Amino acid sequence: MENNEEQNLENQNSINLNKEQKDQGEFQSRIDMIELRESLNKVKTEIAKVIVGQENMVEHLLAALLSNGHVLIEGVPGVAKTITAKLLAKTIDVDFSRIQFTPDLMPSDILGTSVFSMKNSEFEFKKGPIFSSFILIDEINRSPAKTQAALFEVMEEKQITIDGIRYEMDEPFLVVATQNPIEHEGTYRLPEAQLDRFLFKINVGYPNLEQEVAIIKNQHDNRLEDKTEAVNKVITAQQLNNYQKLVKEIIVESQLIEYIAKIIINTRENQFLYLGASPRASLALLTASKAFAALRGRDFVTPEDIKEASYAVLRHRVIVSPEREMEGLTADEIIRQILEGIEIPR
Repeated sequence: MENNEEQNLENQNSINLNKEQKDQGEFQSRIDMIELRESLNKVKTEIAKVIVGQENMVEHLLAALLSNGHVLIEGVPGVAKTITAKLLAKTIDVDFSRIQFTPDLMPSDILGTSVFSMKNSEFEFKKGPIFSSFILIDEINRSPAKTQAALFEVMEEKQITIDGIRYEMDEPFLVVATQNPIEHEGTYRLPEAQLDRFLFKINVGYPNLEQEVAIIKNQHDNRLEDKTEAVNKVITAQQLNNYQKLVKEIIVESQLIEYIAKIIINTRENQFLYLGASPRASLALLTASKAFAALRGRDFVTPEDIKEASYAVLRHRVIVSPEREMEGLTADEIIRQILEGIEIPR
């Protein structure tokens, strides 16, 4: 009898301990996320040596990295769009290319071209800058539609065909593109079908007063001419591939899958939206939610992960109706209303 009572007491203590750990946010992961989280924290530390603030942009770039998805960054000049992407690329031991898009840029300038070799009297294919693992496209809306289309084909298929020969991109393969929300003269607006190729659209705003002071002070204290010299490589290509596979294993409960579906369906039925999100947005939201869970060191998705990912996943996949746009209503505000109107699963 005493043994049974002792056993019951131990079981109750174990239940209470598990409940206490859950309440404190401590849990036993079914998937080992320790190495992934430590590596990403190292990446953040390296970037923070140069970049002050912009935590939201860095978080979303890391989430895209884990999701193996492409990113479009929009912001006015001088808010560290390009430098942040360059710093992130430097923390990963992969090939990096930066391409400045201009109105005279042709598809062959980014894909490559066949050149006649006098040595063997044959045409040889010279690979363009797109043949890297991490590609930074500056001012993507400056190039003509033909060049944009060539880029988006590679982004979607991760391969190109030149002279009947197929060339596949190495993994990982990530495109980070920037564009300016002002100065639209001489630009070529990206069609919605091509915008859909991006996992995220990140809007970058101005820093606040404290961040502005820190930026000035950091520049004053930093004597390095090349700021990227302070940043070290902390992740290998193989590690990144392993992390991307790990993120796919993150657990998503059935009620959260239904929650994602409700968000997407609401965008299609919303009276303020001319165009709602497609099923591709559902899949993107699922993938991004897993990535945000991994960034938090969890092996399961929560409603907060889904809500955090929703804005960057959906803002470029929906179109505000013209009359509401004239009233100043933005896609982010409509997404916020949709999220507030759907019951959060428990």
